[in-house]
Amino acid sequence: METVVVGSFTPSVLLDVAASSGRLREHDLAVTEVPVTSSPGQFRSLIDGELAIGLTSPDNVLAYRFSPGNPLGELADVRIVGALDRGLGLGLYVRAGLTAGDLRGAQVGVDVATSGFALALYALAESLGVRRDEYDLVALGSTPRRLEALLAGDCAATMLNAGNELAAEAAGCVRLASVHEVCAPYLGTVVAVAGTTFLEPAERLTAALTATGAAILSGDLAEAAREAAGRRLGLAPDLAARYVERLADPAQGLVPDGGVDRASLQTLVRLRTTYLPEVVDGHDVLEAALAEDSGLVQR
Repeated sequence: METVVVGSFTPSVLLDVAASSGRLREHDLAVTEVPVTSSPGQFRSLIDGELAIGLTSPDNVLAYRFSPGNPLGELADVRIVGALDRGLGLGLYVRAGLTAGDLRGAQVGVDVATSGFALALYALAESLGVRRDEYDLVALGSTPRRLEALLAGDCAATMLNAGNELAAEAAGCVRLASVHEVCAPYLGTVVAVAGTTFLEPAERLTAALTATGAAILSGDLAEAAREAAGRRLGLAPDLAARYVERLADPAQGLVPDGGVDRASLQTLVRLRTTYLPEVVDGHDVLEAALAEDSGLVQR
């Protein structure tokens, strides 16, 4: 049995159920899941070998593989091994009583200003008629941290998903716009590695998580997923049930076969080139990112 350290932003219900159902053991894996506080921190740990595998936004892989201007200031041999979900309710949320107009002049929480969720935020706000230069950004780190900040009044709005949005709604927060309505098709979470040292166990992990997802969607592990959502995410039973229902939503939920589709990658590239264009020697740094031999996706 091989033990690998996996870094995630929000506790992974899928990973929890894969362990409790024996799917990890079937793939000769044991996982130590550790929380990460920001995407730069997660990729620093992947590059340095402190993390074997990351559950992360695919936009992060784009940034750290192709963009010299990424927060770490260096390029790395990072790649996507498989896709897990399509955002799990990812949307732009505001505190109770606020509307889209209140975004103007407000503090809006992000992981970092150059992260994939931040780029999606810019698109969602723009769809509501609010330009990027009309609100102020505050870097607050991972999604659970941003939820805490939103509820504490430390920001007016932020991007939430993966059960955090359900907790926000229960507290009276309001979703102004969702990624699946504005930026579809979209990928929310992927399995990623740096280099090849942990590539083979990452492939096994992807297979285990994909099999777990299929069992949740078939109903065989739906109750286990509801229990895990309540325990790992602190969701009340009704919210845990909604979380599992969202897993089955083809527009926002699990990717049944773990495949990384080109159309969703095109969405991510379009967001990055629209809101954070980067040109080196006269060429957009992402112009070849979707080529079959770019190394972005492990084939």
